[in-house]
Amino acid sequence: MKIAIPTKNNQVDDHFGHCDNFSIATIENKTLSSIESVPSPKGCGCKSNIIDTLKSKGVTIMLAGNIGQGAVNKINQANIKVVRGCCGNINDVITDYLNGNISDSAINCNHAHHTEGHQCNH
Repeated sequence: MKIAIPTKNNQVDDHFGHCDNFSIATIENKTLSSIESVPSPKGCGCKSNIIDTLKSKGVTIMLAGNIGQGAVNKINQANIKVVRGCCGNINDVITDYLNGNISDSAINCNHAHHTEGHQCNH
């Protein structure tokens, strides 16, 4: 299994469309095997080709912070499951997800870009 995480400074980036890079975690036997970093294209988000890149690398799950509905739709169309509301160190988030401690917050970013009321999902 491969999990993509929008990342900035080894943390889940608070907004999918503004991340520095995507961390792609390879999971073997429910254990983190490796993490590859894929740079974000300019204009990252649902308007870039990053979703095709992630799909071609075998990603089936995205653990994201804030993300808009347009991006969620495009990611889902690529058969990648989106889990929204994640935050914190990417290694901790991956471990929490593998242990069943993270589920989708079902909250989409409305592009107001404020964190008031934002709940960390783990």
